[in-house]
Amino acid sequence: MKNKVCIIFLMISAISFAVHSQENAVNKQELWKRIGPYFSAPSEFAGQYGSYKSPLKFYNGDTVLTKKDWQKRRNEIYTKWNDMMGNWPALIEKQKMKVLETQQKDGYTQYRISYKWAPTEETEAYLLVPKLNKKKYPAVVTTFYEPKTAIGEGKPNRDFALQLVKRGFVTLSIGTTQASKDRTYSIYYPSRENAKVQPLSMLAYAAANSWYLLSNLSYVDNKRIGIMGHSFGGKWAMFGSCLFDKFACAVWSDPGVVFDEDKGSLVNYWEPWYLGYYPTPWENVWRKKGDIEGAKGLYPKLLKEGYDLQEIMALMAPRPFLVSGGASDQPVRWTALNHITKINRLLGLENRVAMQNRTLHEPNDYSNGIAYDFFEYFLK
Repeated sequence: MKNKVCIIFLMISAISFAVHSQENAVNKQELWKRIGPYFSAPSEFAGQYGSYKSPLKFYNGDTVLTKKDWQKRRNEIYTKWNDMMGNWPALIEKQKMKVLETQQKDGYTQYRISYKWAPTEETEAYLLVPKLNKKKYPAVVTTFYEPKTAIGEGKPNRDFALQLVKRGFVTLSIGTTQASKDRTYSIYYPSRENAKVQPLSMLAYAAANSWYLLSNLSYVDNKRIGIMGHSFGGKWAMFGSCLFDKFACAVWSDPGVVFDEDKGSLVNYWEPWYLGYYPTPWENVWRKKGDIEGAKGLYPKLLKEGYDLQEIMALMAPRPFLVSGGASDQPVRWTALNHITKINRLLGLENRVAMQNRTLHEPNDYSNGIAYDFFEYFLK
């Protein structure tokens, strides 16, 4: 009798597993129908590489021909850019999270927390957690000027953390609240007067420490943590995911994926809170925001020596990413993205680089839906 019960139980389990697997396969097919078209360049940009230097060329001119060569070249790019931007302090892997406030919401719990995201700086953030069962959950870090917008308390169509927790993701919304109030926007290590690391790289460092905070949670699958941000947050998410390879995938909403001074204040990597840091007394204000005249620090050196951000993006390979492009990132950006597709093909992979475009800088319901579907596809 016991044997018969066991057999029946196993048959029911097998049927249930088969049905569940089939449903998952159907769901993944439906997701791919929606996001798949964005993994191919429009015909006018297919196979076009623009004037960007190939990441598949070593700095001495040698060509990358094998996967092993690519690992050497990747290390070369990573080392070079970190030498130029300033090397990070040690990562804070053993995070200690303080819960400051807990609110039960419709279908999830919202925690206001604090933790150390830089050696000299704590931050407050929001951790959103769906109703838990015994399984491990995928997670996404969201980045912006402050953390309230992504939880639905700011401008419309930027509530990424809120919309993703409703889809069953654990989300961590982070932002430079006080620095944004001070109009210095970023993280300066060890101090604003004497920063040793370009501020955009320090934002990436903070994102890496945020990854560790999520990875230490018992209900988060540390193999399935992504990152997403818009504009300032898009630059942050881009550098965070490229410079820290534990992020499984990423969505960058209109950051400006390459240098482009014609885009004015949108693709403004020359700003002192990105890659154009220069020391100035704390009581002084930097030159007018958006004004490229007199740009200082690393940025002019990068332009003079012919560096551009296709090398930073190359560090994402083979991990998938989506550019949710707006006014900053129009279809012509495929001439840079095609270089990353070429790296993935060398590695034997397709469908790792995507771009969806809109006209305006602001995200909208459709562009956000594609971004959320992207995370569903690659993290669930």
